[in-house]
Amino acid sequence: EVQLQASGGGLVQAGGSLRLSCVASGFTIDDYNIGWFRQASGKEREGISCMSSGDRRTYYADSVKGRFTIASDNAENAVFLQMNSLKPEDTAVYYCARDPICIPGLQVMGINADYWGMGTQVTVSS
Repeated sequence: EVQLQASGGGLVQAGGSLRLSCVASGFTIDDYNIGWFRQASGKEREGISCMSSGDRRTYYADSVKGRFTIASDNAENAVFLQMNSLKPEDTAVYYCARDPICIPGLQVMGINADYWGMGTQVTVSS
């Protein structure tokens, strides 16, 4: 059974850091694009980062570039999102997804994703 389990969210002060994990089961992450998305209350879902299958090239939205880093660990079959210098506007539910459209350096779109994690809440206080 394919599953994605996202975790690592929490409450942090502005300027702080969190590391989100997306642990996959039922498939090998290296075989698929993996993306991170977030949705703030009352706003549309935003694609913020992705890692392409195989070559593991990355994409970051302008809103997180320079602050967030996506990485994978094949031994853990997981993808991580290290979030530094967090801002109140980063407050959202964060989701990982399998097989989004991931164009390294350009864009990530969730329209093609076939599995989504349950989401983990990130709250950044000012």
